[in-house]
Amino acid sequence: MFHVFDKIVFSMAAVRILSASIEFTAALLMLYFGRVETAFKINSVLALVGPTILITVTTLGLVGLAGKVSPASMVMIVTGVGLIFMGIHKM
Repeated sequence: MFHVFDKIVFSMAAVRILSASIEFTAALLMLYFGRVETAFKINSVLALVGPTILITVTTLGLVGLAGKVSPASMVMIVTGVGLIFMGIHKM
């Protein structure tokens, strides 16, 4: 189906597939239990999973780019990721 040569790309995709599986399972559990209180608890657990997945995939991407991007570009990328987390934290 897909032929991926880069291990970093494969790892990033695998983590995202894991994330999607967790989200889909959580949605099914919400429907199964059918109560707002339980759905809210499940959603709270997902609030921990999302940032963890983002950090993991971003770290893998930065590791993959480490030798291919100039130091100035790497600083801009890391700064951008930092700003994303600052924006999320300020909410």
